[in-house]
Amino acid sequence: MKLIIQIPCYNEEDTLAVTYTDLPKQIDGIGEIEYLIINDGSRDKTVEIARKLGFHHIISFKQNKGLAKGFIAGIDACLHLGADIIVNTDADNQYCGADIEKLVRPILDGKADIVIGERPIDETKHFSWLKKKFQHIGSWVVRLASGTKVPDAPSGFRAYSREAALRLNVVNEYTYTLETIIQAGHNKVAMTSVPIRTNPETRESRLFKNMWAYMRRSASVIIRAFMMYKPLRFFSMCGMIIFLLGIALGVRFLFYYFGGSGEGHVQSLILAAVLMLMGVQTIIVGLQADIIAANRKILEDIQYRVRKIECNGRGR
Repeated sequence: MKLIIQIPCYNEEDTLAVTYTDLPKQIDGIGEIEYLIINDGSRDKTVEIARKLGFHHIISFKQNKGLAKGFIAGIDACLHLGADIIVNTDADNQYCGADIEKLVRPILDGKADIVIGERPIDETKHFSWLKKKFQHIGSWVVRLASGTKVPDAPSGFRAYSREAALRLNVVNEYTYTLETIIQAGHNKVAMTSVPIRTNPETRESRLFKNMWAYMRRSASVIIRAFMMYKPLRFFSMCGMIIFLLGIALGVRFLFYYFGGSGEGHVQSLILAAVLMLMGVQTIIVGLQADIIAANRKILEDIQYRVRKIECNGRGR
């Protein structure tokens, strides 16, 4: 059983050594452990330090491409290197390396294909009160969109079985954390969470400039993923809301019309007709999007089969 621990890096010369030292050197049930970094266009000595520390594999981008691109490039490389389990962690030593054993245990026991580390958000001192609340709200929204019970959706500390990794596909360029949960929930992948520990903050997050920017970007990712994987439900909900608003305005017009003052509310009748028509059209768009989603499933299955043949041929 081969485990590869991947670490996306961008200018991490100050924290990479601490993160590396914290990684496990052996785990019961794992015969081989290797470490891989994805150098996302770093301009410092990240790669040089990684080589000195003894990282087994280094993937380098010539320029910064973002967390999502780095994550999926690492997953692809791990698959080609023959990984049976892939663990993703951060280069700033946010997560306790010793808890990697907790992450891989459900996979080793055959109980799950994806395991996500649940951080003690309410007890994390460097998280503001507002950030804690937004983390909980965001995770709740992802649970609704994915039909899962993941308590800490933004957590980047997670493990994938080879089978789950082969099916991964990230479309957005911002982050992989939310979209992959919605995707896994839609595809009925066995997923669970385990409580993990975190270390004191070593630097500020580079993923977003402030909390509002994080909320805006995360909301766009969730909405886009919901539209992709459950388009009929999404557009039907939007269409019904618009249609019901039109019905409400139509009832309002009829109330005034039968009251003898309908002539002064013709605008309401026109707006009601427009809203009802828009609602029906939105539902029709949902039906069309659902057909496209069915085709996407076929393409994802083809991608999975091609990736499996390719990776098994090179890594095994």
